[in-house]
Amino acid sequence: MTQRKHHFTVVHTSKSWSFIVVLIEDPSYTGFLRNLACFRRVAMLNVPSQSFPAASSQQRVAPAGQSGRNKVALKPGHSLMDWIRVAKSGRDLTGLRGRLIDVTEEELQKHNTRDDCWTCIRGMVYNVSPYMDFHPGGEEELMKAAGIDGTDLFDQVHRWVNYESMLKECLVGRMAVKASTALKAQSVIKDSITHLNGLAPPPLPTSMLPPAFLTPPSPSSSLQPSAAPPPTQPKDARPRYDWFQTDVTVNIVVYTKRKLPSSGCTIVDLQDGVLRVEVLLGKMSYILRQRLAQEVDGSVAVHTACAVGKIQVSMRKAAKGKWEELGEPLEFHDSLFRKKDRAIFYRECMLVSKTAVTHDTWVFRLQLPLGTLMHVPVGKHIYLKSLIQDSEVVKPYTPVEETLVPATLDSTEGTAATDIFLMIKVYPDGVLTPHLNNLNIGDHLSVSSPDGPFSLRLLREVTHLYLLAAGTGFTPMARVIRLALQDLGSLRKTKLMFFNRQERDILWHSKLDGLAAEDERFQVEYILSEPCDGWAGRKGRVEASMLTDFLVRPEGSKVFVCVCGPSAFTELTVGLVRQHCFSEEEIHVFQG
Repeated sequence: MTQRKHHFTVVHTSKSWSFIVVLIEDPSYTGFLRNLACFRRVAMLNVPSQSFPAASSQQRVAPAGQSGRNKVALKPGHSLMDWIRVAKSGRDLTGLRGRLIDVTEEELQKHNTRDDCWTCIRGMVYNVSPYMDFHPGGEEELMKAAGIDGTDLFDQVHRWVNYESMLKECLVGRMAVKASTALKAQSVIKDSITHLNGLAPPPLPTSMLPPAFLTPPSPSSSLQPSAAPPPTQPKDARPRYDWFQTDVTVNIVVYTKRKLPSSGCTIVDLQDGVLRVEVLLGKMSYILRQRLAQEVDGSVAVHTACAVGKIQVSMRKAAKGKWEELGEPLEFHDSLFRKKDRAIFYRECMLVSKTAVTHDTWVFRLQLPLGTLMHVPVGKHIYLKSLIQDSEVVKPYTPVEETLVPATLDSTEGTAATDIFLMIKVYPDGVLTPHLNNLNIGDHLSVSSPDGPFSLRLLREVTHLYLLAAGTGFTPMARVIRLALQDLGSLRKTKLMFFNRQERDILWHSKLDGLAAEDERFQVEYILSEPCDGWAGRKGRVEASMLTDFLVRPEGSKVFVCVCGPSAFTELTVGLVRQHCFSEEEIHVFQG
């Protein structure tokens, strides 16, 4: 299916007010209709601003006080794997006997009960009643979107979940939008702009709603939405790029027009002659995407001048000679996106080793493919995606380093650009982790680009860093500890309070003890909820009295607290930290 996109922007300003209209035509056209709200109140289904990843994602960093979603205890036989079996059983999960229909807004609103619950996600309507008892958030959460557009609610919790695959057998059809409504809205826009500045805008396309939008998709058609178009940026603030060549190399230079972090911010993927370069710039991503004019060797080199914001990507030509052009620009080439709006990009990585950490936790070492360079910054996570029983399963994980302490203090990223280390606890009744545990060395997994809003600026000039972790909530803390002791010159003390059930559950126990013995700036304390009789340490669960001596604020210090663990632990711990007079700006939460 050919997708057509049109953009135009009209701006009118005065001393007292400003008026901006941005119209975007995409395959679903709901983005266009959403922008009409600035002219008249029309009850339309909206495409939200994306929250990426979900606020309750295990690896997301978010301001304190944003509680993750509550999970409910599922009935026996109602796990995700059980749902996959139901979806593959051939049962009619829509009540339409295999038909796909156009759904009007009026029709959608009628299906708003527990036993007849339809909801819309990005223009597609699903009957979620059969899924009620399988939903980890419970019936109450799903009913919030009964009979309405549930896109906003879905994105607030788990945008990264592949709902298209999970709910494909529940698909009712597409939302039907009347062409007359769009044409009426077009007239309103023209009249409003003409009234404001006396200038008529360029004519909009006459076919505002293509037949493909009004026709239900075939069961085999792809429902994956395209990435949101990049926001309009002032020309002088946008990065730009150029290229040059020698007889043996071709080089792309990106001028970001800002200082860059020394930890790395460039991701390069060269696959089948297509070069994709992504530069992470705070909340934005700058993307280059071209099909190269001629062949190059698979290896890629990146050189960064952080102080001046210059990045050079170099490739060796397969054959000596002069190129007449760099290549053919592809979709979203030379674009600046909000990171939360960009499409998730995956590459296939190979499992090269698996090392036991505890009785149920392993470090998986994944090797990036030839042609890919990627460093995952501290505080960011990646997504693993795998096809399990014909359904795509996606989960976020925070990488760790190969070891807690580098061999030498002056060691660089080393293998970080080619290998990814993931510390993963295997749950026997899980869906993805048993699959990961059964992989053989040499098998492949789909791995996404880094994501997450954590910024190293939060740790600037911090003198006392306090880390509160429960279970696998330790994983994002591991790299924070390493960074703090290695690179934060202002740091005087880093303290970790680590909660687990039993002693055998403590991740990197000996490594943490060794680090505490070697570096007086680091201190660790373990608390067990189910200790053995010989345990001499502290027992119980997190409570106010435990934090009194832990969270100290020496005179003249700058303090910061990181919290990560299950949702109940996180919410309780953040509340206790606030009771010790820590402000919102002094607390950061990796939501669990």
